[in-house]
Amino acid sequence: MSCCVVLRGFCVGLVLLSLWSPCYGELTLNSVPLAPARGPSRGGPPRQGGYGWGPARSRRSWVWNQFFVLEEYTGDEPLYVGKLHSDMDRGDGQVTYVLSGEGAPSIFTIDPNTGDIHATKRLDREAQAYYTLRAQARDRASARPVEPESQFVVKVQDINDNEPRFLDGPYAASVPEMSPMGTSVVTVVATDADDPTYGNSARVVYSILQGQPYFSVEPKTGLIRTALADMDRESRDQYLLVIQAKDMVGQMGGLSGTTSVTVTLSDVNDNPPHFYQSYQYLVPESAPLASLVAKVKAVDSDLGSNADVDYSILDGDPLGMFRIVTDRETQEGLLTLQKVLDYEARPSYTLTVEVTNRYVDPRFVALGPFSDRATVRLLVKNVDEPPVFSSDLAKMAVSEAVDVGTSVGRVSALDPDSTNSPVRYSIDRNTDLERYFHIDGSTGELRTARLLDRELVSLHNITVTASESLDPSQVGTSVVLISVTDVNDNAPAFAIDYQPFVCENARSGQVIETISAVDRDEPQTGHRFLFSLLSPGDGATANFTLRDNQDNTASVLTRRAGFLRRERPLHLLPVLISDAGPPALSSTGTLSVRVCACDADGGRSLCGEESSLLRAAGLSPAALLSILACLLLLLGLGLLVATARRRRRNPFTLDDDRDVRENIVRYDDEGGGEEDTEAFDMAALRHLNATRDGEGAGTRRYDNAPELLAPPPPPPAPDNTVFREFILSRLLEADLDSAAPPYDSLQTYAFEGSGSAAESLSSLESPSSESEHAYDFLTEWGADFGKLADLYGHSDGRSSKTDLRSVGVVRRTPCVSLLH
Repeated sequence: MSCCVVLRGFCVGLVLLSLWSPCYGELTLNSVPLAPARGPSRGGPPRQGGYGWGPARSRRSWVWNQFFVLEEYTGDEPLYVGKLHSDMDRGDGQVTYVLSGEGAPSIFTIDPNTGDIHATKRLDREAQAYYTLRAQARDRASARPVEPESQFVVKVQDINDNEPRFLDGPYAASVPEMSPMGTSVVTVVATDADDPTYGNSARVVYSILQGQPYFSVEPKTGLIRTALADMDRESRDQYLLVIQAKDMVGQMGGLSGTTSVTVTLSDVNDNPPHFYQSYQYLVPESAPLASLVAKVKAVDSDLGSNADVDYSILDGDPLGMFRIVTDRETQEGLLTLQKVLDYEARPSYTLTVEVTNRYVDPRFVALGPFSDRATVRLLVKNVDEPPVFSSDLAKMAVSEAVDVGTSVGRVSALDPDSTNSPVRYSIDRNTDLERYFHIDGSTGELRTARLLDRELVSLHNITVTASESLDPSQVGTSVVLISVTDVNDNAPAFAIDYQPFVCENARSGQVIETISAVDRDEPQTGHRFLFSLLSPGDGATANFTLRDNQDNTASVLTRRAGFLRRERPLHLLPVLISDAGPPALSSTGTLSVRVCACDADGGRSLCGEESSLLRAAGLSPAALLSILACLLLLLGLGLLVATARRRRRNPFTLDDDRDVRENIVRYDDEGGGEEDTEAFDMAALRHLNATRDGEGAGTRRYDNAPELLAPPPPPPAPDNTVFREFILSRLLEADLDSAAPPYDSLQTYAFEGSGSAAESLSSLESPSSESEHAYDFLTEWGADFGKLADLYGHSDGRSSKTDLRSVGVVRRTPCVSLLH
């Protein structure tokens, strides 16, 4: 069977056996029949007129409409796609159609009775261009296939529903200014998502909407070019272009998209620098060298390195007074001073300054010279200047042998101002502290003021000042270097203190010493010393000789072999050293050559007088060492004995921590003063004569003191042993101290005040009766109190003005007191 169906002007067929046959523009589909869907057993004969598979191949075919679907369908009803029909379908409703695959049944549905296929959703070709589906005809009752399953494709037909898009936009590009017409700038690209193989939906052309007449775009490629020549960046440096891309080859009804292109003109060196003014500056004539005196600046419209310029002085400065350089940051010309200005010599300068571009583009040389000139006028401002010396550094020379007052040289200074003030000269004494020189204040002549000595100071560096007589504050200075030339006034001498020796086994002609000399003088031709040996009169020259080495050294040699220490341990060699003058000066030095016993290598072991002394005493070195050891032992024993004796003489020496003189404790709390008798026991101080029970006969006692001096019986008090032992030990130490002064001294203790337990110590309140001043008992106390007995022990009718209670007896040392 064959059948052709035409849908929307298309004839489409699905080939099951890959067999297509044209039918006058229509399609015929052949198919292979399937096994019967219903029938007897597998081995039975086929039922006539029924469904089944048979050995004979019968021609069966599927027929449906063309399967192309337009995208973006917007109707209310499902879109009809096509129809499926099987030859096995006799229209009795025994065959049902089943659809599976992509989009089934969500997008594509099939009528199981008629085989009609519909699209239930709007399709987008740009999302999915085709769908692969599978179709099968089945027996309705048994659901068994009556035809083999077939696969087909539903293609989505494109429509122009996408406008061109510039995926890389917006664009930014640059092109050099002054470029010729047609210079390429940038290429823009638009993309259309429609099907480029179907119609003109994806065929794009470009056009420029904004940017004429400066730029153009090629319709097919999107290449933007300059449309005008010689565009000037200094006039306009940026352009905004709008480019359109339209599909359908630009025909009416096509979709379009736009993008912007920002074109910047880059700079080229097409503008020369220009001065827009002349310059005038006032410069003080005292301006220091290398100082900035003026600035000039040329304007260049270009940018970056194209605006770099160089400045130069063309005219007006033949002496090179000024120099101009370029500031790399600001492109200014900096005019600096190279020589000292002098208003009196030239009050103004008119300079011609030229500026040129550092980098010139050869393409634009024809536009004109890339340089310009300006006039710079510099007016020198007159100032009161100090005197100026003819030379800032003067060098002079004078001999060290000249007399005081000898002229050394002369300095000269002038006032550079028009007033031409007289000048007074002086020496800065900070540079001539020893006052070696004097200068004439009017003439500037330098003279010696003291005798010179080159060996002490060879170069005098002094500063001479010159001040204006009309204005002493204007002072100029100059340095004067005075070299003191040498005269031969110092005799040569030995370079070092030589200690020569000669071995007893020395050979004849052997060098025992090489001597040299020094001379404080410095002759211009160098030193030349002459050495000669003088005869001392003891025959030393018969044993030794002197050889001049002609290099300012001399060698001492032996004249004979063999020397004996016993015969002569020491030889004295007087050497005469003279210089070359003039005048020639000389000095004599004596070499003391000792005779030594030497080892096999020539090293000395025993020399000269030290061995002769031992021989004179008849002692060997071993004996001398023994004697020395004995002396050291005796010295040690003597020291031990002296130390032991001194310790026995000072048995009561106290430790330093018991010396109350060195331990002063300060209390900041306020006490009760003289009325306060509870802080310590005054009885311990008043009754130092009290003795402990069982004291020996050697203990000092003072029991014979008058009753009037004895205070009332004290109340029971703590033991006063510490105080008494301290005082007695100090007294004993003073008696045994041979270094203490050999005289007695008195020390008063002013326990003053009516509230004191010691009562008043003033002599004004002392009793006046002679009976109360009987101090004869002092003579009975021994020699230790002889001084007091002489003072108070004899009654002569005079009333004493001293209360014994206020007297402390000090024996030999003011540091130990015995109180009563």
